[in-house]
Amino acid sequence: MKLAFSTLGVPGLPIADVVRLAVAHGYHGVELRAHPEEPVHPGIGAGERAEVAAEFKAAGVEILGVAGYARVAAPGEDGPVLDEIRELLDLARDLGAPFVRVFPGADLAGGQSADEADAVAARRLGTAAEDAADRGVRILLETHDSHRTGADAIRVLGPVGHGSVGSLWDVMHTWLGGEQPAESYAALSPFLGYVQVKDIASPDDTTPLPLGAGVLPLGECVELLSRKDWDGWLCWEYEKRWYEGAAPLPELLAAGREHLGRLLNDAA
Repeated sequence: MKLAFSTLGVPGLPIADVVRLAVAHGYHGVELRAHPEEPVHPGIGAGERAEVAAEFKAAGVEILGVAGYARVAAPGEDGPVLDEIRELLDLARDLGAPFVRVFPGADLAGGQSADEADAVAARRLGTAAEDAADRGVRILLETHDSHRTGADAIRVLGPVGHGSVGSLWDVMHTWLGGEQPAESYAALSPFLGYVQVKDIASPDDTTPLPLGAGVLPLGECVELLSRKDWDGWLCWEYEKRWYEGAAPLPELLAAGREHLGRLLNDAA
């Protein structure tokens, strides 16, 4: 498996510094948070995109994916959501990134039914799948918010049935949703793009912790993936942007890389 980290853990950090961190600490790739707060987002021009792609390529670091914020199950018209996804797909294509992350984002508390949310998400992803295929990029629905478990996600992904649409397994959300890793993997494996790892203290305290310092079943997840001969990406999503009091990610990256390495060695 290859290892990456998300720029959610280093909010606003210039790309040159992000690349240096990846190289210095032995990470094979980086997931880029695609938000206007960050150096890379759909609003940057062709020249900036080319510079970013060249910087990563020169360092031998891959851009794993573009982490967008399109909410595919949200109420409202399809048009704006599909436009947002196309912008993310264009950005990923220009950067040479294989994946675009989207969220479910249904409003179940506001009266949207689960069936309606599933149908809306499947319809939009089915439409966007053709755009993704044209660009050589894969859209990944993250286990998150309204669809936090594998069982939730496959209610959408199954009806889509397109190779350019898959799943992003966030191990925290499936665990918080009450799924065991084996259950999550069984549901998501036919669609799996990559896996986001992290650690937290408890279901009631999701402040990011160094890998291995919390309660999430990371060892079980890695062992399961290894046993299934899965050879994709593990991406550390350290949510520093949402928890300003959390320790700075750069000082944790070396130990995080070593921890994941131990888990992989133990699994082997």
